Amino acid sequence: MELLSVTNLTKTYGTGPSQVQALKGATFTMQKSEFAAIVGESGSGKTTLLNLIGALDTPTSGQIRLNGQDLFSMPEQARTIFRRRNIGFIFQSFQLIPELTVEQNILFPLLLDYQKPDPQKLNELLEILGLTNRRTHLPSQLSGGQQQRTAIGRALIHNPMLILADEPTGNLDSKSSQEVMDLLTRAAHHYRQTVLMITHNLGLTAYADRVLRVSDGNLTDLGGSHDEKLS
Repeated sequence: MELLSVTNLTKTYGTGPSQVQALKGATFTMQKSEFAAIVGESGSGKTTLLNLIGALDTPTSGQIRLNGQDLFSMPEQARTIFRRRNIGFIFQSFQLIPELTVEQNILFPLLLDYQKPDPQKLNELLEILGLTNRRTHLPSQLSGGQQQRTAIGRALIHNPMLILADEPTGNLDSKSSQEVMDLLTRAAHHYRQTVLMITHNLGLTAYADRVLRVSDGNLTDLGGSHDEKLS
């Protein structure tokens, strides 16, 4: 079942001689519960692509449909609500709220949307994340890996249709990186959530079902995650 459709997506910054085409007609689709990785050098346009799909930025032209909904045909307020309810974000810098505990950070998307948390689901998620005995800790009391697992919990708690992960292991050691990738794989294959991840680490593409490359604003679908396709 097709969940995400990106068609002829472009993004241009500036005008005249200083104009930069960050994205040039990107087109691809993703199926429900698929895990795809986007690779590319710094400045290639991959973060621009992720921000557009997450409705954090507006395209110059093109279309993005999530579960049949055209993101940019919606009024801005409706798009904000749709994004909050249907897209989960995981950032390299964690972006946890320092004054909130692990439990409160995870529940934040639900509280922001005035939804009542399910205690059983929260407890199950904390156990899967290995954070049960850290639920009352503040971010400053956690390791980098624990902070990123908290961020993953925040992205999963409201059952979003799409999870966007921007360099989710960029600030982590190898052991924590593996734990994070195992959790993202579980989100896609066990919880049937669709995951789109940006990474500089080509080794992490082995976890993905499919690899996309962005180079100078151009998107290429490399298919399955095979090292020889990335060379």
